[in-house]
Amino acid sequence: MFVPVVDKNNKPLMPTRIGRAKRWVVSGKGTFFWKMHILCVRLNIDLSDDKTQKIAIGIDPGSKREAYTIKSKSHTYLNILSETPYWIKDVLEVRRNMRSSRRFRNCRRRKSRFDNRHKPKLPPSTKARWQLKLNICKKLLKVFPMSDFVVEDVSAKTKPGKKKWNVSFSPLEIGKKWFYVEIAKLGNLTTKQGYETKQLRDILNLRKDNDKLSDNFYAHNVDSWILSNSLVDGHVKPDNENLLKLIPLRFHRRQLHVFQPIFEGKRKNYGGTISLGFKKGCLVRHKKYGIVYVGGSSNNRITIHNIWSGKRITRNVKLYECKFLSYESMRIDDSKSFY
Repeated sequence: MFVPVVDKNNKPLMPTRIGRAKRWVVSGKGTFFWKMHILCVRLNIDLSDDKTQKIAIGIDPGSKREAYTIKSKSHTYLNILSETPYWIKDVLEVRRNMRSSRRFRNCRRRKSRFDNRHKPKLPPSTKARWQLKLNICKKLLKVFPMSDFVVEDVSAKTKPGKKKWNVSFSPLEIGKKWFYVEIAKLGNLTTKQGYETKQLRDILNLRKDNDKLSDNFYAHNVDSWILSNSLVDGHVKPDNENLLKLIPLRFHRRQLHVFQPIFEGKRKNYGGTISLGFKKGCLVRHKKYGIVYVGGSSNNRITIHNIWSGKRITRNVKLYECKFLSYESMRIDDSKSFY
C-alpha cells in the first residue's frame, strides 16, 4: 500500500510505502491527514530533493460506475471505482413542483431572474456526472503529482442531415466537451477511443467482465489501468488490483418549505449542508465510535454515520465529542476497500 506525500507547503511528492510513512510520523518528521478517504502524510521537514516521476491517471467514464487509476512506470498507486449521481433529475422535478405550488401561497419568494439564462446550457444531470469526475481529479491533484490525464472517449450516434437533432439531442456530447476543456487546464489531456482500449487490452491478454455493475477490478478498472499504462508503460499485467470504492453522498439542499404543513398550516424550512458548524459529510473522529462522517442536526446535537455503510449510528452527539479530520462529499463502500 502506498501513501501520498506532500511537503510543508502542501506540494505533492512521490508516494511512499505505508511503513516508511509510519516511521516519519513516529519520529515527528511527518503528520497523517485525510484527503478523499485516502490516508496521506505531510512532511514537517525541509527536503533536499523534490523531483517527481511521470504519473498519469486513466479515466474510464460510465453511466453507473466510473474507474480511475493513478500509475507511474514503477507502481500502480491507486485504483478508484466510483458510483455516479443518479438522483439529479428527480430532485429537479421536486424543486419544480415546489416552486409551482408556492405561487399559490402567501410566502416569501424571490423575483424571477432572466440574466442567468444562457445557451448552450449544460443539463444539470449531465453536469453533475462530469463535474464529479472533475472534482475527483482536482482532489487527487492535491496529493499526487500527476501531469497527464488519459480519458476513454465516449460518443453518441447522430443522425445525418438533421441539424437540430445533432445539436441538442445528446447531453453526453455536450457534457464531455465541457469536461475536456476543464480537464485540459489541469494537465496534458489524451483521449483514446473504445476500440483502441480494447486493442491494448488484447495485446496484454487481459479480460474484461461483462457485468457492468460488478465491483471487481476487471469490470471497469482494467480499462483505466490500461489507459494510464499506455502513457507510462512499465507493466504487462496489473501489479495492484485493490480498489477504493467511493459513493457520492446525497445532500438535501436548502428548500424554502416542505410540501405538507406541520402544525396550524405552517411549513418549516428544510435542508442545508451545515450541522452546527460542521459541514455535512465531513470526516470526524469520535472518542467512542472512531472515524465517522457528519449528517444532520437537531436540538444542539449532530448525527453521525458509518463511513462504510452510510447507516446512522446515533443522533445524539455533542460538538466537543468530535474532532474534525477533513471535508468530504463521498463515503467508502464496505464491500470493496483496501482499508
